[in-house]
Amino acid sequence: MRVISLCPSNTEVMEYLGLTHLLVGVDDFSDWPASINSLPKLGPDLSINMDLVEQLRPDMVLASLSVPGMEKNVLALKERGIPHIVLNPQSLNDIEHDLISTANLLGQPARGVEVAEQFRSRLENVKQRGANSYNRPTLYWEWWPKPIFTPGKINWLTEISEAAGALNVFQDVELASVQTDWEDVLIRKPDFICLAWVGVRKEKVQKSIVKKRPGFEKLNYGSDDQILILEEELYCRPSPRLLDGLEKLVDLIH
Repeated sequence: MRVISLCPSNTEVMEYLGLTHLLVGVDDFSDWPASINSLPKLGPDLSINMDLVEQLRPDMVLASLSVPGMEKNVLALKERGIPHIVLNPQSLNDIEHDLISTANLLGQPARGVEVAEQFRSRLENVKQRGANSYNRPTLYWEWWPKPIFTPGKINWLTEISEAAGALNVFQDVELASVQTDWEDVLIRKPDFICLAWVGVRKEKVQKSIVKKRPGFEKLNYGSDDQILILEEELYCRPSPRLLDGLEKLVDLIH
């Protein structure tokens, strides 16, 4: 089959399934695994060049709704009659199901079940490590600094926090993404600040940006180690790579 992926998380699902060799084109932001770098790039995930998609004659396109604005890609696929499915995982359980459904669609049902079981087993192993920790630190996740966006209750990072033996300080807000302000963060007194800015490489994020914010000293941090600069690709994409981020997080906060 000839398959196209229109966002990084879908490309990563293909890699976990061992089906990357079926890909004939990807969006501009797909950057893992390295083997896909030689494939035709079809534009940013919010502005896919549908003419190029059509020219590649795909048997199946993996579309997404994981970022607001992707709806127009799905509409264009429908209008052109291009075969596609839409993945929109909001939880770790959704990601597990996407592994199964995508593999089924591509004629590899046994592979989907096998990889989903591996995903679930790996997650449970990490959860056990987190459950055995003697304390449950609180975490403030920052997706974007101005204005501040942070994940709420209906988000995989709340699940990741819990699996790591910690708590998301915004888990009381019944939203996937919360727009708030720095004062609200200070009031919640997180034990750790986790910076994972969407679309920004880890190397470009500095702890000093947070330390200069008004009232930072109220957090009474003993050291800079309580400010974590994390790879956005391991925390901000709804793909099985979230487990790589989870395992790393456990080591950092315990």
